[in-house]
Amino acid sequence: MERVDTLASLPGRPAAGHKGTFGTVLIVGGCARATRMIGAPALAAVAAARAGAGLTRVLAPELIINDILGSATHATGVAVPCDADGMMDGQAAITAFDAQLGVCQAVAIGPGLGLDQTTRALSMRAAGQERVAAVIDADALNALAEVRQFWRDMRGSLILTPHPGEFRRLAGPLGVTLDPTDAAQRADAAGEMARRLGAIVVLKGAHTVVSDGHRVWTSGAASACLATGGTGDVLAGLIAGLVAQHPPNPLLAMAGRAPGPSLFDLACMGVEAHARAAAAWTKHRDADAGMLAMELADLLPAAVASLRAAAN
Repeated sequence: MERVDTLASLPGRPAAGHKGTFGTVLIVGGCARATRMIGAPALAAVAAARAGAGLTRVLAPELIINDILGSATHATGVAVPCDADGMMDGQAAITAFDAQLGVCQAVAIGPGLGLDQTTRALSMRAAGQERVAAVIDADALNALAEVRQFWRDMRGSLILTPHPGEFRRLAGPLGVTLDPTDAAQRADAAGEMARRLGAIVVLKGAHTVVSDGHRVWTSGAASACLATGGTGDVLAGLIAGLVAQHPPNPLLAMAGRAPGPSLFDLACMGVEAHARAAAAWTKHRDADAGMLAMELADLLPAAVASLRAAAN
């Protein structure tokens, strides 16, 4: 694989743009079952907006949608009916998801989604559609790993963001035996999974690795303050927010026009912005622990701007 040492830069942001110019992100997450998960989709939605996305929507169980929107007040909600146990109705969830694909430029699926048959159905739907780029995170990754030969139905523009445990669950059925926690093997592990899935793989952890199977970039950052719940949800929303502003457009290349940043570039820049925001928190607080994930999300605008400024 080609080792990438220099990050791409974000294009300038047009001053005359409006909210439609900068794309819509759909967050699919939240769980209303016995163990309720409300914060994760809210964090992802806030991070998408902090990354510069024009609009954010959250598809979640109707029992908790108002609670999610209470923490992500800029977003709009798509409520899915639930049964008495809090599980989303599978057909209603798929119908709502399909309808949203027509109005968004990026999807982030998995934050706080829980693990049940509806999660498996939604995760396979997101991985199998080709209309918009999708960031697959958290429980959506675990759901894919439970589907027999899940890779056969994966297509389109996909970015997977596993931590080492999630990586191992996906790697077993794929026959990938490299150790995602061994510093000497992490780059090859991410690359091998990326090649087999035809996707971008963001292998999280200290010195996060990003690979598309042909190129690999390793973050120079290892921030102890990121070792807390919710920071992964922020990363998923951040990457989706960047993708929504620069969605894949193969028609540009066919027309001889220069395309924008690639999905690989955007994933790398998302990881870098995430790390820079963490470094800013550490410097400001003079601490390496105690950060709240929402504080991290609130530091993203300056971190993202620093990547854009390098191009100007």
